[in-house]
Amino acid sequence: MAHSDFLEQDKWRFWIDRGGTFTDVVAVDPDGRLHARKLLSENPEAYDDAALEGIRRFLGVASSGVLPSENIAHVKMGTTVATNALLERKGERCVLVTTAGLEDHFEIGYQARPDIFARQIVKPSMLYSRVIGAKERVRADGHVEIALDEAHLRSALEAAFEDGIRAAAIVFMHSYAFREHEQRAGQIAREIGFSQVSVSHEVSPLIKFVSRGDTTVADAYLSPILRRYVERVSGALTQSGEEETAERGRVAPQLMFMASSGGLKAADQFHGRDAILSGPAGGIVGMVETARRAGFGRVIGFDMGGTSTDVAHCAGDYERAFETEVAGVRMRVPMLQIHTVAAGGGSILRYDGQRFKVGPASAGANPGPKCYRRGGPLTVTDANVMLGKLSADLFPKIFGPDQDQPLDEDVVRTAFTELAAKVGDGRSAEEVADGFIRIAVENMANAVKKISVERGHDVTEYALNCFGAAGGQHACLIADNLGIETVLIHPLSGLLSAYGMGLAKLRASREQSLEMPLDAAAMERLESLAWKLGNEVTEELLDEGAEHDGIEIRSFAHLRYAGADTAFPVEVSEPGFMRRDFEAEHLRRFGFLSPEKGIVAGAIEVEATAATYEAGGRDIGEAGVVGGQEGTAGSQASGIAARFFSQGSWHEAVSYQRDQLQPGIAIDGPARIIEPNQTVIVEPGWRLQLSGRNDIILTRVEAQAERRHGTGVDPVLLEVF
Repeated sequence: MAHSDFLEQDKWRFWIDRGGTFTDVVAVDPDGRLHARKLLSENPEAYDDAALEGIRRFLGVASSGVLPSENIAHVKMGTTVATNALLERKGERCVLVTTAGLEDHFEIGYQARPDIFARQIVKPSMLYSRVIGAKERVRADGHVEIALDEAHLRSALEAAFEDGIRAAAIVFMHSYAFREHEQRAGQIAREIGFSQVSVSHEVSPLIKFVSRGDTTVADAYLSPILRRYVERVSGALTQSGEEETAERGRVAPQLMFMASSGGLKAADQFHGRDAILSGPAGGIVGMVETARRAGFGRVIGFDMGGTSTDVAHCAGDYERAFETEVAGVRMRVPMLQIHTVAAGGGSILRYDGQRFKVGPASAGANPGPKCYRRGGPLTVTDANVMLGKLSADLFPKIFGPDQDQPLDEDVVRTAFTELAAKVGDGRSAEEVADGFIRIAVENMANAVKKISVERGHDVTEYALNCFGAAGGQHACLIADNLGIETVLIHPLSGLLSAYGMGLAKLRASREQSLEMPLDAAAMERLESLAWKLGNEVTEELLDEGAEHDGIEIRSFAHLRYAGADTAFPVEVSEPGFMRRDFEAEHLRRFGFLSPEKGIVAGAIEVEATAATYEAGGRDIGEAGVVGGQEGTAGSQASGIAARFFSQGSWHEAVSYQRDQLQPGIAIDGPARIIEPNQTVIVEPGWRLQLSGRNDIILTRVEAQAERRHGTGVDPVLLEVF
């Protein structure tokens, strides 16, 4: 439990996910009640920053007003600032300093061709603006072949500094093990005045020159952008009452950010390398923890937001990847294993004359979908409006210049009618919209298969934990596509990424290369490093306010067969147990073993975690408030007649307000459940039940009907296949 949580329990707490389209804010008031709110991430006519605006609205402060920091205990948030800067190549200009002769090495990379049949190869643009070849060379055994030429390096760095470059990434060959040259180069860069200096032995001290270098360059490229945003939020939280806070001896608001690894970091410890999956990681933490509380140990997370859909697999513990590629950049840092597909509520719908296409381009928050009254294009959200799955009279009236108008159903109906006429095969406007939804569902289901079926998991044995603002509209359709028969929807599923910030633990980790056969010498080295790195991560968490007795430390060895490339993390224990666990994972992943080969310990990773106050606190069902509305447990559910179009036909349905439902109620589809922050569609053949914890549990109760296809050219099937 963080120290400030003991002292400041009479204050507000804020958990925020700043997404590409919406910013979600979950607030805990001084009485422990939960409140929720959604804001457009970009709304320049109304406010400068969505996260700060959300805090202001809960505290009753005007958009340009000063935040009363004395009323805030902490802010925990995930942000897409670094992710967007990487995707759009809008980071800080930086210079790469590497061993002379290897200046082109990161552009050459591994010479991998993602599409071997492509005649036009489009390589990702490099993040660095200039390369300096430092005259130095250290061999793999540590022998200094060429000493660092400091005068040459200083001259080249001064020239880059004079040209306005303020960030430097320093990556020398074999510096993961022999770091003296990098340390001196970093010192020279700081003496010259570079405000951001990233050195590879600190950013990613692991073997593999290319991915270590890419990670370091990304850290230098993104950290200044991230730091400016962090300072902006931190400044807004502390600009009022600094002197008053000091005089009263009260604790200033604590600002923490979600790292890609799924743990929280203090603002001053949050760097570019940590921020790539900052927002989605909060969703995965929320998915895993809410599923555990609901009694599901094996779950597929399905997070459908406005811009993209994130999926993840959990069979009891968090899954992390240690080498991933994001936007053409090879990253070698611990990240939650998340697969993202460009299919969200804002994904743009197109007809190219032959096929329907969904995404990958998104309408974002500005202009947003066509129904948002900003002149945007047709999107997946518009298709659901056309089908009757989203209703303007039940949707928040937050659109228009004064943010008081409903969704524009008329403009959506007109656009789909015109598109149906353009297709010209007799389809109705509803059938066109339904076709686009089917394609979006296929895209998202394929993303789930990437992290489950293709990795040896039988997805039919799992529950689908569905969240995100657009998730509930497609949950049953996704489950049907995958053969999953149980869907979990948490009361705060529309804002689960933000809620996950409150459930997350503080986390610190260290990695170090080993490259030793798994023998007695390796075990001795593993134990020595586990003790050394364990002390380092413990000190980091203590500095962030964790209680010493609440810190848990785990050590993992990354094992692989000799001569192989793929390593699996195995908890450090007895050699026999480690071999057993490694072989079990290898057999599950690849379907075979190679007992004739030795096992190599490639690296060690040590992580320390510490629970925050909320992680062990009350859940949403006990907290009493969802979306700012009191629950009405005990009231009889009364719905209103509705109809929606799905899977080729109209269905007579009933709409229910979420707060009218009481635990134990069962509702057979077709039905619509209207929540403050999302709409849940219960498709025909599915049954909804409300658990004692206030979770929606969807179960398929009728076998799926077989879908038959004609022999004519179908613009939907052309895209699906």
